[in-house]
Amino acid sequence: MRPVFVILAALALLMGLSIFVVREDQVGLLRQFGRVVKSDLQPGLHFKLPFVQDARVFDRRILTLDSSPERYLTSEKKDVNVDFFVKWRIKDVLRFFQTTNGDERAALGRLTPIVTEAIRNEITQRTLQDVVAGERADLAQRLIEVSNRGTDSLGIEIVDVRIKRLDLPEDSAVIASVFDRMRAERLRVANQLRAEGQEESETIRSNADRQRAVLLAEAERDAQRLRGEGDARAAEIYARAYGRDAEFYAFYRSLEAYRGAFADGQSVIVLDKDADFLRYFEAQGEAARR
Repeated sequence: MRPVFVILAALALLMGLSIFVVREDQVGLLRQFGRVVKSDLQPGLHFKLPFVQDARVFDRRILTLDSSPERYLTSEKKDVNVDFFVKWRIKDVLRFFQTTNGDERAALGRLTPIVTEAIRNEITQRTLQDVVAGERADLAQRLIEVSNRGTDSLGIEIVDVRIKRLDLPEDSAVIASVFDRMRAERLRVANQLRAEGQEESETIRSNADRQRAVLLAEAERDAQRLRGEGDARAAEIYARAYGRDAEFYAFYRSLEAYRGAFADGQSVIVLDKDADFLRYFEAQGEAARR
């Protein structure tokens, strides 16, 4: 029975060495004595010759290259720091293995300068205004096209190139000019707002003055009308009183004149002794002497 177990164990070992699995997120190739005999192995169960062939599997998902910021020059010779990342994947597993020996770090080492050079070439053709405020989608598409021409020989496909951040270097004179431009723009907006506010203030003030003049004119008109009506009413009352008792009317009018003449209590009036103005005082004096 022991030989049977040995044979079964040997068969199991050979079977284990002959079978390999490629997962859904992988792609594989088969080598024989160091030479690739089969590539682009799809997910599933595969067989190989033990001790003669060996299998390699690689990640076929979209991978990320997150590079450190690089400094570039625009067409105006102004510095700008660009922080970017790249989405890539293995397109041709055979070419990828031949050029990088299947080492992902080696692939990133060759991919980084290709993308960096593509970004440098695109930025040097644009002004700072175009780089900062331009169409990012158009720039990204252009970077993908240019980068793919350089990575085709590596068996790599660039899926996306995105600029995460654009900064002006702290030692660049551009920062001062940008701040000056921003300050001038804010000053222009502030002056415009002040001018609009002053115009609105003058409009409100002129409308208020016009309404005030209209109200005063209407009030003066109504006052004149009421004053005239009052004077007419007073004249009517005086006339009626005069018609009833002329002597009493004359006496009342004299009292009104006296009140008006001596209202402040300090007035001095110099009159002839026979003046008609004081005739009621004389009448009061004669009545007292009698």
